[in-house]
Amino acid sequence: MAIPIAHLRASAALPVGYKGPRASILVELKLVPGVTAKELSGRLGLSLNAIRHHLKELEVDGLLEHEREQRGVGAPVFAYRLSPAGEQVFPRRYESALTDVLETLVEREGREAVVGALEARYAALLKRLPADLAELPAERRLSAVTRLLNEDGFMPGWEGSSEGGTLTEHNCAIRAVAERFPEICAAEERFLSAALGASVDLRAHVLDGCSACEYQVLFTPPVSIGTSRSQGVSA
Repeated sequence: MAIPIAHLRASAALPVGYKGPRASILVELKLVPGVTAKELSGRLGLSLNAIRHHLKELEVDGLLEHEREQRGVGAPVFAYRLSPAGEQVFPRRYESALTDVLETLVEREGREAVVGALEARYAALLKRLPADLAELPAERRLSAVTRLLNEDGFMPGWEGSSEGGTLTEHNCAIRAVAERFPEICAAEERFLSAALGASVDLRAHVLDGCSACEYQVLFTPPVSIGTSRSQGVSA
């Protein structure tokens, strides 16, 4: 059970200020860091010369970085990745406003109040999911949660089965908030566990220098809706 890259590309939030082939290239590099010009040509159905032209222009804009890599037998290849500036063209929903609100809350009521506010935010997100979610099969729970994450700009991906797998967030839509208030990452982990009805463990983290956040997910059988809602997202 997987979410195809093609589906993610079609549904992903487009980079701000870009459209057409260059937007598609930026999305590919967000989803698959380290891709080559030849691989981009095959993925996007554009000529190699066209891809190289767009890569050059995006690099001039400061959105890309490349490095020479040896991959098996043959000549080294150039692997392309988004630069820090390139990461910034992807949506950061609510980031500035949420950071300001939390900073004000710290000043007035202390950091513990921030934890409560974050839990309340994720409790509200739970209410955006189907009321009978906990009684649905794992595939249906996963579909509902990834749809919600995509709406909020996280560009989710999944590799696994109905028993478990890896949930990847290719874009951190609230990175500035997480850098200032890492408690939001723990709150998100608890939210995912409650929403998916699963054991969820953060294994890769953008704040640790990884290109994406990755959660290991182990599904549990569907339970009654009353049991699921009583658990909430609190620690």
